Parts: sequence; structure tokens; C-alpha cells
Amino acid sequence: MNGVELFLLGRTLMKIGEEAMPEPEGGSGRHPGTVRSVLIAVSDIAAHPDSAVGEIAARTGLPQSQVSTAVARLKETGAVTTAPDPADRRRLLVRQSPDLSDRVAQVRATTIDDALAKALGADWPKRIQEVTDALAVLARHLTPQALANLRP
Repeated sequence: MNGVELFLLGRTLMKIGEEAMPEPEGGSGRHPGTVRSVLIAVSDIAAHPDSAVGEIAARTGLPQSQVSTAVARLKETGAVTTAPDPADRRRLLVRQSPDLSDRVAQVRATTIDDALAKALGADWPKRIQEVTDALAVLARHLTPQALANLRP
């Protein structure tokens, strides 16, 4: 496998993951922003609590407007909280909510089975176990922390 093939596989896996995400209450139109930007932002917030939106944007490579939208969406669902920065009261610091929100519980409980079956097509019953086993191996070895080992 070369870099291009790996990139395209990653894109396919992201699309399957996006397909697996349950719709938020009120539909996706009620919550602006993409699933991808929200997940990237929340992952960074978990790794770097008490960060400002600009810091999250710098680390993730997302535009600041997308991070702001993602933070607003996460705050509305109760996944994160914000507080004024004691050093600069104009800035808000973002952290994961100490309480598990209903939306976070719903997302964490969702499986990829239906999305994976769609992606595999008619042959899915024969291939789903092999694919889920391979994904489990990848998930065990390529954790979100592995991103820190890559160039910024």
C-alpha cells in the first residue's frame, strides 16, 4: 500500500464513520457544522482541556470559524463547557463536560454495522467479520494519540 492508497482508505473510513453517526435531535439542519469538524474538535478538546478556540484551530488545522461552530454545537448538546480565561476574560476556554450528555451517550452507543453493511454492498454478510476484525486491529495500534507522532 502506498500513501495515496492509504489516504483514500482513510477517506473511505471517515465517510463510513460519518454515515454511522446518529442524527442529532431535530435533524442535522438544526446543528451547523460537519460531523468531521465536530469530531476533530472534540478529540482535541479531550486531549487539551482548557484550550481557547484559536489554540484548537492551530492544533487541528481547522479554520477558526469551523472550530467555533463545532464548540457551539458541542456546548448545546452538553458535551463541552466553556469558562472565561482568568488571564484574559475576553477568551473562553473549552473543556469536556464532567457529565456524560445524552448526545455523547447516544453517539458512543452507536455501532458501525449498518454503515459498514451499506459500504460493503450486497456481499456484506460474507465480509463484515473480516473487515470489523481488521478495523479492531487498526484501532488498537493507530490511536488518536498516534497523531502526535506525525508532523504538524
